[in-house]
Amino acid sequence: MEAKKEEKKQEEIKKIDEVEQLKKEIEQKNQKIEELTDTLKRLQAEFENFKKRIDKEKIEFVKFAHADVIASMLPVLDSFEIALKNTTNNEKFIKGIELIYSEMYNLLQKEGLKPIDAIGKKFDPHKHEVMLKEKSDKEEDTIIEELQKGYMLKDNVLRYSKVKVSCK
Repeated sequence: MEAKKEEKKQEEIKKIDEVEQLKKEIEQKNQKIEELTDTLKRLQAEFENFKKRIDKEKIEFVKFAHADVIASMLPVLDSFEIALKNTTNNEKFIKGIELIYSEMYNLLQKEGLKPIDAIGKKFDPHKHEVMLKEKSDKEEDTIIEELQKGYMLKDNVLRYSKVKVSCK
């Protein structure tokens, strides 16, 4: 009987030790969860700050993205001011406007602007917009008149050509 009591006491001590061990493990795991939660919160805060910084940089970039293009257009603006001061001589005024047009066109070409070929070409819905159709002896859907010039910027359509096409 004494042996049974001793054995029962040993089992209870063993169970208490197991419970204590489980409590320690739970405490360690809770501590690890707190550490990971804290790390996650910091990472989330860092990510939010990163997003805010990137958004701010993007806004700044967009604000000044075309500064070099605008700066290169300033001589054209200067030329317009000079031309507008010399409006008494029509011939010189017209010549000045032609030079300004040439200057502006060359500047835009350097930036990648190209006119879309239209007259005499087959209608292309990716480059042209039909405004009118007219009976003609030309092949159907051939562009017979360009109502407004279209432009490409590098490889993208910036403005579609507004055209008149032939029909039967």
